[in-house]
Amino acid sequence: MGVPAFYRWLAEKYPMVVVDVIEEEPVEIEGVKIPVDTSKPNPNGLEYDNLYLDMNGIIHPCFHPEDRPGPTSFDEVFQCMFDYIDRLFVMVRPRKLLFMAIDGVAPRAKMNQQRSRRFRSAKDAADAAAEEDRLRLEFEREGRNLPPKKESEVFDSNIITPGTEFMSILSVALQYYIHLRLNYDPGWKHIEVILSDANVPGEGEHKIMSYIRLQRNLPGFNPNTRHCLYGLDADLIMLALATHEIVFTPGQQDKCFLCGQMGHLAADCQGNAKRKSGEFDEKGDSDVVAKKPYQACQLLDLIIHIVYFLNIWTLREYLEYEFRLPSPPFEVDFERIVDDFIFMCFFVGNDFLPHMPTLEIREGAINLLMAVYKKEFRAMQGYLTDSWKPNLSRVEHFIQAVGSYEDRIFQKRARLHQRQTERIKREKAQARRGDDIDPQVNPDQIVPITRYKGSRLSSGASPSPFQQIESSYKSHNPQLRREDRETGKATSEISKVLMFEHQRLLAFRQRVQLLGRAIVEAENSLEVEVKLGEPGWKERYYEDKFSAKSPEEIEIIRRDVVSFTYTEGLCWVMHYYYEELFFLYEFLIEENVNFYKYKI
Repeated sequence: MGVPAFYRWLAEKYPMVVVDVIEEEPVEIEGVKIPVDTSKPNPNGLEYDNLYLDMNGIIHPCFHPEDRPGPTSFDEVFQCMFDYIDRLFVMVRPRKLLFMAIDGVAPRAKMNQQRSRRFRSAKDAADAAAEEDRLRLEFEREGRNLPPKKESEVFDSNIITPGTEFMSILSVALQYYIHLRLNYDPGWKHIEVILSDANVPGEGEHKIMSYIRLQRNLPGFNPNTRHCLYGLDADLIMLALATHEIVFTPGQQDKCFLCGQMGHLAADCQGNAKRKSGEFDEKGDSDVVAKKPYQACQLLDLIIHIVYFLNIWTLREYLEYEFRLPSPPFEVDFERIVDDFIFMCFFVGNDFLPHMPTLEIREGAINLLMAVYKKEFRAMQGYLTDSWKPNLSRVEHFIQAVGSYEDRIFQKRARLHQRQTERIKREKAQARRGDDIDPQVNPDQIVPITRYKGSRLSSGASPSPFQQIESSYKSHNPQLRREDRETGKATSEISKVLMFEHQRLLAFRQRVQLLGRAIVEAENSLEVEVKLGEPGWKERYYEDKFSAKSPEEIEIIRRDVVSFTYTEGLCWVMHYYYEELFFLYEFLIEENVNFYKYKI
C-alpha cells in the first residue's frame, strides 16, 4: 500500500527511528573476492532471528532500475535478484528463519487497482514504442546512424503478475538459489527457509503478517523474537506496528527528495554512499563508494544504495510520548492508541480508498490528525478502534472534528497557489524583458585597459607569455601552420555537428518540458475546475466527481457513497491489515455464477 511521503515525514519528525546499516563487503585478495562469512556475528550489534523479504520490492528494482539501462533477459534479472538477496542476507544475518514472499492473487479491491495501473502502464509502453518508431524513421530520413533496436525478454513489466510464465520460471529459479545457498553458504546451514511464491494467494507483505500471527498463536512462541522485514512500501511500517511485536525492524531504502536519488536523506545529500569495508571494525573509517556505470547486474550498489533500519521499538516510544493525553477519563491502553494511529493514517493515503483532497502529508496532515485525536479523545469517550473493528460513532465524531479545518486548509492552499502563480508570471516577464533590453552600462564604471608595447591585439586582454612564444614558434614552422589549418577545419566541422546536436537536444528537451507541463496541468485540473477553497466548491466538487447538480442529489451521494460506501471501505482495509482476508467465499457455489448478463 502506497502512502506518499509517509516515510519522509516519519524520518524527519522522529529521526532516531532511522538507523544506518553497517554493511561488511567482500575482501579482495590478489584479485580474488572472498565472500563474507555470514555465520559470524552481525556488525550492527543486534542478532536477528527472522528475516522476511517482500520479494516484489526486490523484483521491480532488478527488473526496471531507474538509474541505468535495464536487463534484457530473464537470466540477468535472476542473477541480479540473487545478488540482491545475498547482500540483504549479509546485512541482517538471520539465525532461525528466512521467509521470501512473492505477491500472489490479491483481493478483488487490490486487483481492480492493479488492473487499472497495469492497463495504464501497458498503454504508456505502447505510446513510447510508437514514439520511438516515429523518431527512428525521422532520423533515418535524415541519414543519421542509429543503434539497432534492442530486443528484450523483460521489456513489459506487466509480466510481474501471478499466472504468467515469468512468475513460474522465477519460482523455479528461487528454489535453485535456495538449494545452492543451503548447501554451500555457512550462514544458511542452520536456518529454515520458506518460499511463498505467486501460487499462494495474497500480497507478499500480508502473507508475512499472516505467518507471524500464526506463530504467535503456537505454544512455545518466544515474544522476544527479533524480526526484520525488508520491502519498499511504506505500509510495511504500519503492518509492523499492527503486529504489536516489540523487536521489529523494517528495512527500507531511502530516497532523497532533493536530488531524487535513492540512498540518503536530503540533509545528507552529497551524492556518495557510505558503507563498511573490510572486517568487523565498526568504528573504522568508511570508504566512500562512487557510482559506476552499469555493467549487467554486477554493480548492485546502483540498485540497493543505502539500506536503513527503522526500529519499531523506537517508533513506539516516540508515539507513546506523542500521545500523552492530558487528564484522560480512564487509564490509557497504549496498544489501542497504536491501532488508532494506524487507522488514522488510512485517511492520508492507501491503495483501496480515494484520496482525500484535504489531507496531504506534505502539508502536515498526520500532525493535524494526531492533534485532533488528542483534543477530542475525552469527547469521543474512548478509542476509535477495537483491534480491527472501528467504532463508527467515534469515527464520525473524529471526522467531523477534522472536517472543521477543511475550509482553512483549502484557503491556505489557494493563497499559496496564487503566490506561486504570480511569482512564475513575474519571472517570465523578467525573462522576456531581459532578452529584449540592452545591458545597462554605467560610464563611470568603465576602466581603461593599459596596452603594453608590442601588443598585437587591438582590443581585449594581452596574450600570455606562453601564447606569445607559441605563436612566434609557429610562425617560423610551415608544418605546424599547415597542421593548424587542418585542425581548424576539423574543429569547425566538429563544432557544426555539436551545435546541430545541441540544437536538437534543446528541441527535444522543450518537447519533454511541454509534455511534463501538460501532465502537471492535467493533475491539477481538479483544483482549477473545482476551485477548492472558494465559495461553492463543495457543490462544484460533487458535480465534477458524481455529476450531482441539485442539493437533493448531493445529499443522496453523501448518504450512499460517503456515509456508507467509504465507511465500508475503511472497515475492509482495517480488517485486511489485522486479519487474513482473500475472498468472501471459501468455495464456489452455483448461486455465485451468472454468465447470462455477459456478452462474449
